[in-house]
Amino acid sequence: MLTSLYVRQFAVVEAAEVAFGPGLTVVSGETGAGKSLLVDALMLLAGSRADSGMVRAGSDRAELSAEFDLSALPAAREWLQAEDLDEDGHCQLRRVIRAEGSSRAWINGRPANARQLGELAAQLVEIHGQHEHQALLSRTHQLGLLDSYADHESLVIRVRDNARQWRDLGTRIQNLSGGDDREHHIELLRHECDELAKWALDPEALQALESAHKRLANAGRLVEGSASIVDQLDGDSEFALRRVLGRAHAELGKLAVLDDTLTPQLELLDTAAIQLGEAADGLARYAQDVELDPERYAEVDEHLARLHDLSRRHRLPVDQLHGKLELLRRELADLEGAGEALEKLGIERARLQQAYALEAAQLSKARSIAADRLGQEVTTLMAELGMAGGQLCVELQPVDSDKPDPLGYERCELLVSANPGQPLRPLRKVASGGELARISLAIEVATLGSDSIGSMIFDEVDAGIGGAVAEVVGQKLRELGTRCQVLCVTHLPQVAAQGHAHLCVTKHSDKDSTHTRIEKLDAKGRGDELARMLGGVEITRETRAHAKQMLARAQAD
Repeated sequence: MLTSLYVRQFAVVEAAEVAFGPGLTVVSGETGAGKSLLVDALMLLAGSRADSGMVRAGSDRAELSAEFDLSALPAAREWLQAEDLDEDGHCQLRRVIRAEGSSRAWINGRPANARQLGELAAQLVEIHGQHEHQALLSRTHQLGLLDSYADHESLVIRVRDNARQWRDLGTRIQNLSGGDDREHHIELLRHECDELAKWALDPEALQALESAHKRLANAGRLVEGSASIVDQLDGDSEFALRRVLGRAHAELGKLAVLDDTLTPQLELLDTAAIQLGEAADGLARYAQDVELDPERYAEVDEHLARLHDLSRRHRLPVDQLHGKLELLRRELADLEGAGEALEKLGIERARLQQAYALEAAQLSKARSIAADRLGQEVTTLMAELGMAGGQLCVELQPVDSDKPDPLGYERCELLVSANPGQPLRPLRKVASGGELARISLAIEVATLGSDSIGSMIFDEVDAGIGGAVAEVVGQKLRELGTRCQVLCVTHLPQVAAQGHAHLCVTKHSDKDSTHTRIEKLDAKGRGDELARMLGGVEITRETRAHAKQMLARAQAD
């Protein structure tokens, strides 16, 4: 659950830190004081889009931070561990919004993106604002709500897994059989394997072929160049290096007789003469052995041309064609010997379809029972919430398909009649904003505890109601607060009186600036605030007495 929220330089709030406990916490304040700022801050921490208008005028940035107790939220702890954001069960969301419009976020002190904020926050808080009921209009959401209410998650998982495995086996069978034209595919594979077997080379052979191509293409230049170098090293010219070196050796030999310290240099010239001779002899042999073979060159050139053509067709580098051959050979072997494998896969797929049919039928039966029960409970609650004579029906509509569907044999549609005598029609087509808010609240109360969300936030969902209905709304919110943490922004004293804790938002203005303050009220403060909500500008003794009675009655309940 949410344990604390800190905001600084956010909208009209200079700085505020609020601690939260279990149960129902109500938030009240005069119109325009900024009661919904707490909800806005939580939505931003949940990944909502930020803009510069959220930064307090004159400040360079707004800071938001919330801490959560995850002791009762194992899914959130697992998510943090999977994302490497776990901090011994601790959870802190932090976001900074700068005046130019940019923002940054952190989870447990580590940078996080909007996706991570949204995924984590979805397991921590559920926000119901005046315009936050749209999820209830989604048929997929309605089906998930029914399954959650019925508490048959393991059955839903088995149906989904059987359907997905059945589909995956179908894909494997299709691939293994080579599609609709198996024989044509086999012939194509055989042709491709033959081509690659003839031309594709392993890396070592490919390198040798490329070297041979380069050598054959330049054979004439290699012969001519080698012969020229041999002539320069050991030719008949008096300037040939071997002759020049011989003369230098003779002169140095005479000098070494006069000074034996020159002997090492003389030995170096001996070594140079030997190496020069070996180089000249080697080059001479090379010039004689260079292959001047146009036919061999044509063969090598064609081989490389074939390889580059195969490279383009298979969209692979030349040096990967040999590996492609091995892959195609395995695929061909699988297709040619697919009969037994296909038979086994077919048997397994038939077994999965039977298992799916059994599980899906059980799920349909469980959904039907849960749909009747949920419809009755919500209808009863609608009457308590000022919609007497209204009705909600959970209709299960069969899926028109003979293939296993991950969601089962049916879809769900919430049908509603808001007033006596009106026909049932889809909720997404008939409910007004006020009706949708009350129906949403009725569903939340009816499905109490069916999900794992730790905190539920209601932002003036009591808009448009009053009197006895408002008191019932408050009672239902308080009842909801006995099973999970509830935060409700309200303008109704009947709702505010039901809170286990009460926060009051006040706004103070002077000629230079406006400040909003958020404070937790004690018993006296709650009485004064309820009296203000009841009596408006002038608070009388009778109003205070009425407020005291409301608080006493709510706490007694």
